[in-house]
Amino acid sequence: MKGVDVVAHILKEEKVDYLFCFPANKLIDSAAKVGIRPIMTRAERTLVNMADGFSRISNGNQIGVAVVQSGPGSENAFAGVAQAFADSIPILMLPGGVSRRSGDIPTHFSSVKNYAHVTKWVAQANFADRLPNMLRRAYSLLRSGHPAPVMIEIPTDVGEEEVSDYVYTPPKPIKSIADPVNVRDAVDSLLMAKKPILFIGQGSLFAEASPSLIRLAEMLQIPVMTTMGGKGAFPENHPLSVGASGLTGSGVVKHFLSKADLILGIGSSMSKNTFAPQVPSSVPIIHNTASETDINKDCVATVALLGDARLVTDQLIDEIASRIGVDGRTENANLLKEIAEVKADWLSEWMPRLTSNEIPINPYRVVWDLQKAIDRTNAIVTHDSGNPRDQMVPFYETLIPNGYIGWGKSTQLGYSLGLMMGAKLAAPDRLAINVMGDAAFGMSGLDLETAVREKIPILTIVLNNSALGGYEKHMPVATEHYGTKFLTGDYTKIAEGLGAYSQRVEKPENIIPSIQQACEIMEQEQRPALIEFITCEDAVFSYGH
Repeated sequence: MKGVDVVAHILKEEKVDYLFCFPANKLIDSAAKVGIRPIMTRAERTLVNMADGFSRISNGNQIGVAVVQSGPGSENAFAGVAQAFADSIPILMLPGGVSRRSGDIPTHFSSVKNYAHVTKWVAQANFADRLPNMLRRAYSLLRSGHPAPVMIEIPTDVGEEEVSDYVYTPPKPIKSIADPVNVRDAVDSLLMAKKPILFIGQGSLFAEASPSLIRLAEMLQIPVMTTMGGKGAFPENHPLSVGASGLTGSGVVKHFLSKADLILGIGSSMSKNTFAPQVPSSVPIIHNTASETDINKDCVATVALLGDARLVTDQLIDEIASRIGVDGRTENANLLKEIAEVKADWLSEWMPRLTSNEIPINPYRVVWDLQKAIDRTNAIVTHDSGNPRDQMVPFYETLIPNGYIGWGKSTQLGYSLGLMMGAKLAAPDRLAINVMGDAAFGMSGLDLETAVREKIPILTIVLNNSALGGYEKHMPVATEHYGTKFLTGDYTKIAEGLGAYSQRVEKPENIIPSIQQACEIMEQEQRPALIEFITCEDAVFSYGH
C-alpha cells in the first residue's frame, strides 16, 4: 500500500466524509477510492475556509481536512490557515511537498518553514511508514488543548512509497477539570460579588457548554455577555442575556461590563485585540480557558480555572449548589428589569436605522428583517469582514449554539462564503446564510460556482453599496481625487451566470419576501441563492469599546 493510500484509509477510520481540495495531489484520488467525497473549490483559500466552517459547526467533533498541491497550492492556502489560526479553529492540512531529494532547493516552497507560526504543529512526513504515528499525533493535538490548525506536509515520493503494514488507533479527546481548590476560591468570590458578569467565549461552543452555562447563570442570577466568537453560546433572548460585543456590540454589554465588580470568563482567551470586548483592568477576573498560555497573558487572573469549559462550569455549579442549594438564588427581579430597560433604551436609539424605509436600503434594515424572515432556531448565519460584521454582531439576535459564526480576529474579506459552505455540509438540515459586502464578494465570489456544482444550498446576501464602506478615512486624498474606495458590479448577473438563483432588491419592503422566496427555491432545487440588496453606506456603529 502506498503512503497516500495509508493516509486515505486512516482518514476513513477517522470518519472523514469530505476532502476539501484542489489538485494536483494523489491523496485526492486515494481518498475517493475509499469513499471520501472530494470537494474541489475554485481557490485554495476557499477550501481552507470550508474546512474551518465544517470544524466549527461540528464543535471539533469532526475535523475539516484540506488537501492542496505542493508549491502554489500551499502558497495560496496560507491566508485561510492564518485566519483559522487567529480564530483558534482545528483543521487538518495535508499539503503535498517536493520530493525529499530536492527539498533543500531555496526556490521550493517549504510548508514546514512557512507555516510554523500559523499552526499548532507542522511537520514533514519524511518516511511513509511514519504516517500513521504522525496522523495519530495530529488528531490528538486537534482534539485536545488549545484548538488550532495542524499540518503534515507529504512529499510526492513519500506519498508513493510502499508501506507493508500499519496499525492505527484514533486518539480520544483529552479534557480536564480545574483545580478543586481554585473552584472553591472562584465560588467564594462569585457569592461575595455585588455586580458580577458572566463573560462567555468561543471555547464554550467547542465544549458544548451552553446548557450548563444557562444553569450557572440562573443559579447566580448574573448578567451574561458573549464575545464575538462566543456569540450564540448563550441564547440572546434569555432574560439574563446582555448580548455580544467586540469592536461593535450591544449597548447592554457596555452598560453592565463597565459597572462589573467581578468578571467570570468561561471558554475565553481574554485576549486584548481590536475585535475583543474591552475588559476593565481594575476588575478581578476568574478566568477559565483550555490553554495555559492564555492565563495571565493580557489580563490578570485573580483565580485561574484551567480546563474544559463545560466540565469547569459543572464544577462551579456543584460547588455553588453545595453552598446555597441546587435551586440557587431566587429570581432577581430588579436585575431582570434593569437588563430589559437598558436593552429597550439602546434599541430605541437604533430603531430609525433598523426599521428605515430609505432608498437605497439601509443595511441595518436588512439585518433587522433577516431575523424576521427565517427560523433562527434552525439556521446558521455569519457576517463577512468590515461593515457587515460591525452591523450584525450587535443586532442579529442569536437563539441557539452555532446559530451564528462570529469569526474575525483576523479580518480577511470574502471569508464567509467558504465558511458557510463548510458549515452547511456539517449541518445539512439547517439553513445557512452568509452576509457579505460587495468588496468581500469580489474576493471570493466565483466560488459560488462550487456551491452550485457540489449542490450546497446556501444563501449569500450581498450588501451592495458600491464602495469600501468607511475607507475614505484611511485614504481621504485617494478617494477625493481618484475615487479609490468606489466599486462597480452587478452581482445578481454574476450569480446567475454561475448557476445560482439570484435576485436584486432595491426596496426595503421586499427584503423579507425575497429572503423567504430564495429559501424556498434553495429547498426545492438544492442549489445556492444570492440576493443583492442595493444599500446605502451607513458608517454609524454601536461600538463595544
